[in-house]
Amino acid sequence: MVRVDLNCDMGESYGAYRLGNDKELLRSITSANIACGFHAGDPAVMRSTVRQAVESGAAIGAHPGLPDLAGFGRRRMDITPVEAYDMVTYQVGALMAFAIQEGAGLQHVKPHGALYNMAAASRPLADAIASAIKQIDPTLILFGLAGSELIAAGEAAGLRTASEVFADRTYQDDGSLTPRNRPDAVITDPEASVAQVVRMVKENMVVSLTGKLIPITADTVCIHGDGAHASLFATTLRSRLEAEGVKVQAIQS
Repeated sequence: MVRVDLNCDMGESYGAYRLGNDKELLRSITSANIACGFHAGDPAVMRSTVRQAVESGAAIGAHPGLPDLAGFGRRRMDITPVEAYDMVTYQVGALMAFAIQEGAGLQHVKPHGALYNMAAASRPLADAIASAIKQIDPTLILFGLAGSELIAAGEAAGLRTASEVFADRTYQDDGSLTPRNRPDAVITDPEASVAQVVRMVKENMVVSLTGKLIPITADTVCIHGDGAHASLFATTLRSRLEAEGVKVQAIQS
């Protein structure tokens, strides 16, 4: 039977700002990537999101990003591998502490935004992130872009990895995501997003913007939780996958 995990970035509210609808999304997803305070989130939100994930039964993951609240972690920064190592260590350690206090553990680590994309292309950054995770807990799963340097670095470090695909993002001919500064980076039609996911999961293929068929591994599917209709999309996607005979479950289930 074909199996796939549905993950979503969560806990992105902070201070007086409220983002996303985590409670609703947790009804459909199987893994929660919780922001750790650098690109989004704050201590109170981290704890409350961990609690909600525990109550829903979703696997918990740390979602470390660049220290850029104003840019939501989506702006590139010129950081060294050592800085990446320390940033990931700091953030994963913080979320792990909240999870322990709430009687839970971490399943995975998924870098966020620009840090994720930088590590997908830069082996030194990817190696630093993989090394940091392994030194914290070698049983943690590293989520990374399918076919990227991040996946290769995780495997080289001896970590378990999960190749991630995106429901609402378009792909380039080399398997990379279309940069967000391009108008065609995001798929806005929900049906087109669902169709893309079904093909990636069942056929291990994705169609690039130029129409090229690209082989892809889909262990986990990212659903962005900050869209206006994110929870409805998550429900629809899960129902369609299950109707297609796909078992939706967390990686370790």
